[in-house]
Amino acid sequence: MPFALHLLGLAVFAQGTSEFMLSGLGPDIARDLGVSLSAAGALTSAFAVGMVVGAPVCAALSMRWARRPALLLFLGVFLAVHVAGALTSSFGVLLVLRVLGALANAGFLAVALTAAAAMVAPHAKGRATSVLLGGVTLACVAGVPAGAWLGQLLGWRAAFWAVALLCVPAVVGILYAVPADRDTTAVRVGVRREAGALRGARLRLTLLLGALVNGATFCTFTYLAPLVTHVSGLGEGRVPVVLALFGAGSFAGVVVGGRVADVRPVPLLVGGGAVLAGGWALFALAAGQPVAALVLVFLQGALSFAVGSTLISQVLYAAEGAPTLAGAFATAAFNVGAAFGPWAGGLALAAGFGFRAPLWVSAALVAAALVSAGAGRRVWRTTAGPEPVAEVGGNGGKGAGRD
Repeated sequence: MPFALHLLGLAVFAQGTSEFMLSGLGPDIARDLGVSLSAAGALTSAFAVGMVVGAPVCAALSMRWARRPALLLFLGVFLAVHVAGALTSSFGVLLVLRVLGALANAGFLAVALTAAAAMVAPHAKGRATSVLLGGVTLACVAGVPAGAWLGQLLGWRAAFWAVALLCVPAVVGILYAVPADRDTTAVRVGVRREAGALRGARLRLTLLLGALVNGATFCTFTYLAPLVTHVSGLGEGRVPVVLALFGAGSFAGVVVGGRVADVRPVPLLVGGGAVLAGGWALFALAAGQPVAALVLVFLQGALSFAVGSTLISQVLYAAEGAPTLAGAFATAAFNVGAAFGPWAGGLALAAGFGFRAPLWVSAALVAAALVSAGAGRRVWRTTAGPEPVAEVGGNGGKGAGRD
């Protein structure tokens, strides 16, 4: 993999730390700003909403820009927003800043996914995607627990300052190592024609599955801290360890998913999805047992990101007719889930169903993804339309790029 791709992964690490770290800072933010825990959880949903809106809009706006200036602009805005977030004492202002930060994050990730795919061979998009998502999972392993530790030691604002500082070496690295090439293919195709790629049935199904699976992941992850302290009986000091365990599983899942996604996505998506749904239900039942909870935190992290990263790579294969907006489509869809998941989990908490409720919501979302995949597969068998996403790569990649 090109060295520049790993530098993009460094920037994604900083951004992933910001996106995920509220799972360990939510209770502290709620106390400091005088809001409920479910309201603090809305900060995660707000970030996801900004990602959903920002991905296609920012990708379209940057279509005629060279990639390096676009990446630097988005990352610079992201840095500035976190400085402002560390200074504010208003929950409303913090909510707005999270949306603005997400817009910048979305633009960066959309351009980065497209740039990563352009840096590798056409059949290696799964591995390129795994390098970028490796930054996200390393954020779970190191960045998020460190943010939670800083929040406990120095307050949640210290975590925002840390994210801003993380962006500095990423800016320098991108400035000197990422090619400044303009995507001439994207300029020639145009926004309207690229947006037409959304009409592909296989692509729409892949986006739906990605939203549902990611919604399940974020639903539980957002409320993981109160779950393990109130249900599993672990002390607040163990929360960073639990978050790191989830991140370690996520990293393992991305590594495996990246190697399998380009050659055999069928067993991973079908088998992994079924085990993932059952795992969330088992977690809900066994959450009161500390050892079982810790084991399931690792396993569910691994399964969530193995299936999720594979779906992202399948979006890139299915949307080859949209060289710029393919990354935006993937980013937006997965953050639809990231917005809906915490919102649904928050509703379940607010309704008084207890801290296990987000786990049941996660199980239901993955089950819905499995049902949707099955229904889509039956429809394709009776039509002359494109083959289902599960077939892409499983037949040597012959279906890649057809809509």
